[in-house]
Amino acid sequence: MSDPDDPHANISQEKISVDQKDPFSVTPWEVEGQVDYDKLIDKFGTSEITSSILDSFKTITGEIHPLLSLEYFYSHRDLDWILEKYRHGERFYLYTGRGPSGMIHMGHIMPWLFSKYLQEKFNSKLIFQLTDDEKFLFNQNLSKEKINYFTRENILDIIATGFDPKKTKILVDSKHIQHLYSIAIEIARHITFSTAKAVFGFSNSSNIGMIGFPPIQASPCFLPSIIEKAPTPVLIPAAIDQDPYWRVTRDVATKMGYYKPAQIHSKFVPGLGVSGKMSSSRPETALFTTDTPELIDKKVLSAFTGGQATVQLQRKLGGNPDVCPVFWYLRYFFDTGEESEERFLKCKIGNLLCGECKADLSNHSKTFITDFQKRREKAKDSVDEFIYTGDSF
Repeated sequence: MSDPDDPHANISQEKISVDQKDPFSVTPWEVEGQVDYDKLIDKFGTSEITSSILDSFKTITGEIHPLLSLEYFYSHRDLDWILEKYRHGERFYLYTGRGPSGMIHMGHIMPWLFSKYLQEKFNSKLIFQLTDDEKFLFNQNLSKEKINYFTRENILDIIATGFDPKKTKILVDSKHIQHLYSIAIEIARHITFSTAKAVFGFSNSSNIGMIGFPPIQASPCFLPSIIEKAPTPVLIPAAIDQDPYWRVTRDVATKMGYYKPAQIHSKFVPGLGVSGKMSSSRPETALFTTDTPELIDKKVLSAFTGGQATVQLQRKLGGNPDVCPVFWYLRYFFDTGEESEERFLKCKIGNLLCGECKADLSNHSKTFITDFQKRREKAKDSVDEFIYTGDSF
């Protein structure tokens, strides 16, 4: 599972232009500019999550998760189909992942927290893939030793998220390739180089390891069917930049006798800078699970906001929460829906100052991360319990 934080020179894809002044680009390895999520649905050919799908969630779980009602998860492929399968007694697996190219920040954790929720509500087994091979192939600046370090550290964050150890297995590609390779070569046999170039933008300068990687990331989509010895539905919660991988996977699934993997796509947590997503490659824009309280205070205090230049202007003109990463951070992570709407209105009419929102974000984040760090420390004793060995769950 890749991470778009990594810069590299070997992949090029056409930018999606919002207009002449504001182009944006979304690939599995890079996210640039202010993303227009509606245009991205059209570009990728996915579907928006409708009210009828939310009703299905509510019928099954008794509620609609805030990350759905707030439209953080907003797009899908076959989500309605997999919910219908579940209602008729057919359980599904979850599959998500991480490209270990750096430490974990709160933007990474958002889809994990939702995956944990799905695991609990649907009693699902989860396969979590760590694509250390991809990071080595795609980033010329990362050594194997550094990637191994990040892999070990990322595993602690995965465990600290709170997944059920009896229903969660972690695969590290370079260490557990024996469980994926036979599936990967069958997938590869059905994908032409022409298709790979069209979907991923590979060129003559792309190393052959990069070209051969997509089937490995696709393999966990079909591993549950191997484990269960029968075609098994799989739902992938992940950011929408990963959709190209599943697009080619879905194209070959029925040829191989499997269900097409369903997907539920998230947006990106905005970075604390002027624009763009939270990024490991720009540490000042992100709050990491290993940050100290002092560092959290410093980052939040210096964060960009949608406020006016002075308190007087803020009182008079109000702020713009739509472009404020502090507002969106609070909305997605900490505020209830009602609290968020109240914060939005108060900001717009000038009854709320940026310093107040920053104080809320800093206090909430310090509590969350301090708590997370305690679980992260305990995770060191249970790593072996989560590693996939090839046995059934």
